[in-house]
Amino acid sequence: MLKKRKTEVYALGQHISMSAHKARRVIDQIRGRSYEETLMILELMPYRACYPIFKLVYSAAANASYNMDSNEANLVISKAKVNEGTTVKKLKPRARGRSYAIKRPTCHITIVVKDISLTEFIEIDFLEWSKKPKWKNKNKYKVMTYHDMYSNGGVWDKK
Repeated sequence: MLKKRKTEVYALGQHISMSAHKARRVIDQIRGRSYEETLMILELMPYRACYPIFKLVYSAAANASYNMDSNEANLVISKAKVNEGTTVKKLKPRARGRSYAIKRPTCHITIVVKDISLTEFIEIDFLEWSKKPKWKNKNKYKVMTYHDMYSNGGVWDKK
């Protein structure tokens, strides 16, 4: 019997205060690249959108290492998309009692990371699978580890 294995994890950033067009300019450069190459590209690009995307890629890799026990060298950015979020509208007072509308666009960024070392399907012995009770979960409680991206030698020095 074949069982589908989870090979992709994602990180989602919502309500990031920048235009979706500006974020897409950076996302188009990293889609399909490896994790380590993506971090180098994002550190060297001069755009403001790079920092929130860098944090999301780092978070997606942390999710992959925690949920699937995967190595960072085997990770690839399989999907990356930017959606438009809500627009914050303010009114700025102008001369003669008039007002001027200020629009602050936001966007939602999704980064999906895939482990290329894992196979999509795993083979399960049907007899052992049918004998095991389905309600019993052995790994109910797991130990959480703290990963701080600022303490590992200055990966990113900006705030």
